[in-house]
Amino acid sequence: MKDVEADVLVVGSGIAGLAFSLRASRYADVLMVTKKDRADSNTNYAQGGIAAVFDPEDSYEDHRRDTVLAGAGLCHPDSVDRLVREGPERVRELIAWGVEFSRRDGELDLAREGGHSHRRILHSADLTGREIEESLLRAVSEEERIRTAEDHFVWSLTASHGPAGGRRRCTGAVVLDVQEGEFLRVRSRAVMLAAGGCGRVYRHTTNPAIATGDGVALAWQVGAAVANLEFMQFHPTALYPAGSHAFLISEAVRGEGAVLRRRDGERFMERYHPSGSLAPRDVVARAIHAEMREAGDDHVLLDLDPLPDGCLEERFPNIRRRCAEEGLDLPAQPIPVVPAAHYQCGGAYTDAGGRTTLRGLYAAGETACTGVHGANRLASNSLLEAVVYAARASRSVRRELADLPPPRSGGPEEEPAMERPGTDPDEVGDRVRELMWEDVGIVRSDEGLTRARRGLAELSEEPLARDGSPTGAMEARETAFTLRLARLMVRAAGRREESRGLHYTQSHPYRDSENYLHDTVLAP
Repeated sequence: MKDVEADVLVVGSGIAGLAFSLRASRYADVLMVTKKDRADSNTNYAQGGIAAVFDPEDSYEDHRRDTVLAGAGLCHPDSVDRLVREGPERVRELIAWGVEFSRRDGELDLAREGGHSHRRILHSADLTGREIEESLLRAVSEEERIRTAEDHFVWSLTASHGPAGGRRRCTGAVVLDVQEGEFLRVRSRAVMLAAGGCGRVYRHTTNPAIATGDGVALAWQVGAAVANLEFMQFHPTALYPAGSHAFLISEAVRGEGAVLRRRDGERFMERYHPSGSLAPRDVVARAIHAEMREAGDDHVLLDLDPLPDGCLEERFPNIRRRCAEEGLDLPAQPIPVVPAAHYQCGGAYTDAGGRTTLRGLYAAGETACTGVHGANRLASNSLLEAVVYAARASRSVRRELADLPPPRSGGPEEEPAMERPGTDPDEVGDRVRELMWEDVGIVRSDEGLTRARRGLAELSEEPLARDGSPTGAMEARETAFTLRLARLMVRAAGRREESRGLHYTQSHPYRDSENYLHDTVLAP
């Protein structure tokens, strides 16, 4: 394999990877690899915005309280404090990098979403993620010390022991250059995992096709601990019919006044939570699920009548355009919506400085479990967490880089190959998504988890690349990552014999804080 060297290898080109790379380029040579086009990431599809305290009537304590309340007892208080106190500075940094947030009369136009007690959501109309992604990509393109490799897929991470059997550390990665069809050995002092989420583990998701859980699967493969994988957030309002990449209807639409109704017109959220349609996402998703099952419906309705005049045109032009393509005349007609897998609250287990349990390996964004989200993410905290903890990880790498010299050894733990014996990756992937949707979804049970565990155990981890092409090899490896992650998610869910936040099981429908008020940590 061809050898490539860099001080820091960054896996992923979403907001966490871009923000980290921009900061790390101040003191190191950075190689940022992404398996698709640079702009293809979960960040690009984020509609709502980024939460931070800018309203004079808001406070750090209020933001902290809202976050902890949503997190159902599992948020790390110190992690949340760092998020809310460092958040405004990180948002100002985004603005300095060229991000333009919507303004009204020259001031930031702050929106409100479910679970928030104040208007604190900065947005760019309803295309906030795209604005952030494009602005940071422009900033990255101007940095000489950042090399970007598109169509490069991280096959595996590498690790070695230090002198005289010292502590094991990450030494780089084996990367497939999909265009050239060759494997590269990237040797680096430090590796940042910012590879996004895992929505493709489920049949219906708001995530793009790239969200196959690569980052968490890679962390586990190389020996890092993972945590809280049982907490998968389902966005309550994806446009029906949902598919493998559902279009989400931003929570901010409900923040502006829209309400949920059954298909027969009955408002129902007030029966589940005092905040009604602005309840936390886990409550809303379960309520919709329950109402659909009771009525035998395949979706519910989002009523737009309460929205102020002109709100759709000014605040949600992309949602109105997309719904018009589906033949919906907004706001005269309600929007048919259904829950879909949206955000993984768990991930590679990190400390306050973005360090995983493996020396030299760092993580941020949806790939990481920082302790901020607990058992349920508060809306629009994800983009903020990504930039806050990417900055903290960058500071850690800067301090530790001198102690992480370029490795001289530490090859791949398995020889990469374009093609391996096994079953068709499409068959394996479809079966994974079916099992996870039916038995590890919004509502779970011991029986369903056992059924999912057995079904996943029957599947091969080495699906056949159909044609032996580089693209086929990448897709087969993605399927293996998805299967690996699904097994870990089921394992984590089986360990939590209670209902908390996003993990609701009919077999244990109540919280058990005496025995389960802690993270679910899995170690290889």
